Amino acid sequence: MSTGLNTVRRVNPWLIAAAVVIPTFMEVLDTTIANVALRYIAGGLSAAQVDSEWVITSYLAANAIVLPISGWLLTRLGRRNYFLMSMGVFTLSSFLCGIASSLNELILFRVLQGLAGGGLQPCTQGVLLDTFPKEKQGQAMAVFGVAALVAPVVGPTLGGYITDNYSWRWIFFINVPVGGFALLACYLLVEDPPYLKAEREQMRLNPKPFDFVGLLLLSITMVCWEVVLSKGQEWDWFGDPFYRIQILSALFVGCLFGLIFRELRTSAPLINLRPLTDRNFVIGSLIIACAYAVLYAQSVSLPALLQSLFGYDATHSGLVLSPAGIFAIILLPVVAALLGKGMDARWLIIIGLAFMALGNYWLSQMNLDIGPWDVVWARVVTIIGLSILFSPLSVAVYQNIPPHLRGAAVGIFSLLRNEGGSVGTSNAQTIQERREQFHLLRLNEYLDPLNPALTSYFAQVRAGLYGLFGDPAGSDAMAYQVIDDLRQQQAASLAYFDVFWVCGVLAALLIPAVLLMRRSVAEKGATLAAD
Repeated sequence: MSTGLNTVRRVNPWLIAAAVVIPTFMEVLDTTIANVALRYIAGGLSAAQVDSEWVITSYLAANAIVLPISGWLLTRLGRRNYFLMSMGVFTLSSFLCGIASSLNELILFRVLQGLAGGGLQPCTQGVLLDTFPKEKQGQAMAVFGVAALVAPVVGPTLGGYITDNYSWRWIFFINVPVGGFALLACYLLVEDPPYLKAEREQMRLNPKPFDFVGLLLLSITMVCWEVVLSKGQEWDWFGDPFYRIQILSALFVGCLFGLIFRELRTSAPLINLRPLTDRNFVIGSLIIACAYAVLYAQSVSLPALLQSLFGYDATHSGLVLSPAGIFAIILLPVVAALLGKGMDARWLIIIGLAFMALGNYWLSQMNLDIGPWDVVWARVVTIIGLSILFSPLSVAVYQNIPPHLRGAAVGIFSLLRNEGGSVGTSNAQTIQERREQFHLLRLNEYLDPLNPALTSYFAQVRAGLYGLFGDPAGSDAMAYQVIDDLRQQQAASLAYFDVFWVCGVLAALLIPAVLLMRRSVAEKGATLAAD
């Protein structure tokens, strides 16, 4: 059998890697860069802030529809053609998002952007896996990790800086020149490997009917899932009096089972589920989904904590989070070198999960007297953990997947990684709001006239206010307001720290699952795309 490394052009693989990683970096960046700009978008387009959340939801839902069928699309269209088409449409839709004159237009263009962007991650991973020999598999995944890991880390920082200093429209416009350059580079450097050309030719000679039923079931499943995650807390989950969450959840479950049943029985499935028969792939997919849930939960909660309780603006809250990206870039090649020397990927995954658990536990033990560097270093520890496990996890899940199933495997793996981020974002918001209510009630138990600490503090505050304003009644009211503000601040901070505690526990609970995986070592001598 011919391998994916036999290409017509002999091009330095690192040039190809640099070219294909750029569009993936843009696509992953767009999952987080707009988060900090939602209120500016709502104001600029004269829309309600709650409605501006559809800018995120629409993108994620469209992305989720394309990711699992990317394997079918790249086989039918050719990976190179599909990659170039996705880049072109993504770049064009980014420009259209920047010039949108209403929220409805922006949401429409974000859907188009998400549909195009969904094909970039699987194509990038497929190109990297087919370009590098197996002994350099860890290095290839480290290059991909720069895009998939660093982009969501720096997204809030970059988005906050652009929004504060220029305009929210530029968070979309910056994709245009970068996308144009990447499109030209990939057009000149990327080619399909022989096994993909053979599969495409075989599909052309023996065409199979398109699975429209599968596409419909997939679309309903992913749209319902994303809407439930995005709007669940706002609509009070299963307490929704209008039964929106209940109906969407029922549609999600029914269509999901219908999709699985359909894809297992049809002769031309839209989504090839056979990679899920591999133990390493299933466990690895679960771990990456949970790891990204932890990453996104922390990435959403930390800026909210800093902006709401410490008075940071979007730029400065982003600057507190961004130093962790430097450590990620430094560690990725180090981990790749360890994999190249034959280290078992499972031990690196365990070490990475331990660091993620430690970083979140560190954050959970903080209080309102912390400084910015306390947050910086706890965030660094978390991202160090994610950097350590990212490449080994990619090695472990793809090592036993044959080349003809790689497109489907990459699509499913990328989907679960992205959906893990969506789940983390949704659950972080839910935990924060509900635990804040819990802590408010618990703090009330100690706020009574028989508490000497409270009465002493109230007297001091009242005396100070009376000295300033000379109004006894007004001083009493303002003193009570000061105490209530402190109560609200403490409850909110404890709720955010609870989010970090849950993230740390989740990361720690994943460690035993790693031991269920088969030994994964990047062996020397064989090529990745070998049959």
